[in-house]
Amino acid sequence: MRKPLGIGLAVVVAVLLVTAGVLFTNYQKTSRELTASKAAEAQVQDRYAQTMTAIAEIQDSLNAIALGDTGVGVQPWKIVSGQEQGPRGQEALDRVAVLRSSIERSRARIQDLEDDLEQSGNRIAGLERVVGGLKRTLAEKEEMVALLGARVEVLQTQVAGLETTVQETRDTLESKRRELATVYYAVGKKSDLEKAGIVKEKGGILGIGQTLVPVAGAPETAFTPLDTDAETMIWTGASKARVLSAQPEGSYELRPVAGRLELHITNPTEFRKVRRLIILTS
Repeated sequence: MRKPLGIGLAVVVAVLLVTAGVLFTNYQKTSRELTASKAAEAQVQDRYAQTMTAIAEIQDSLNAIALGDTGVGVQPWKIVSGQEQGPRGQEALDRVAVLRSSIERSRARIQDLEDDLEQSGNRIAGLERVVGGLKRTLAEKEEMVALLGARVEVLQTQVAGLETTVQETRDTLESKRRELATVYYAVGKKSDLEKAGIVKEKGGILGIGQTLVPVAGAPETAFTPLDTDAETMIWTGASKARVLSAQPEGSYELRPVAGRLELHITNPTEFRKVRRLIILTS
């Protein structure tokens, strides 16, 4: 009676030991799986946080691209006398280049984000929709900057044309000013002036009582131009001199300097009413 009971107890103990071993093994396996699952979950949460951070940064970058950005400077420039327009136009082009670079960086980051989601298998529908929205926003901003760049180029062309017109106008005004302000003078002795065809003798009888007068058709090359807005003095180089042409009295003075005479224009407006000045020296 005792022997069968002992055998039965031994069998029960053996079964319990085997069961305990199986349960312990299963417990260890489950514990490892739980630890791995927690680690995977933490990794997923970390990657999700990184993804959301990347999305936020890309969105902020795209939001910063706007036509209303005052740094772009797309308003038409006003041409102001004496003001150069080139630096302002270049600033606008540089700003457009910065915006284009920002778009390219955003494009690369979105591509990296897509690649990362694909490689990690983290294809969450919500994230995919967000990334799709980023791509649409990127396309809109790209079109916006393209239009902005085209507009800046058109404005640049307009400004270049206006600058050319302004410069031509300035040149015309300067030419006209110089024309109005310039007189032509000749200084010399009687024989030299006659030889140059600038003066001639007129009147008198048998060579007596003749008067030296300017020749109306004297060649222009015989005279020297003088811009009376810039210069108001003519050096005669002679101790005696007189004006033969018909410049208004009071518009000039002959002043002795170091034993030689200088003609000083005291009223340029009146003086240049007669365009040719002839000074006879002796």
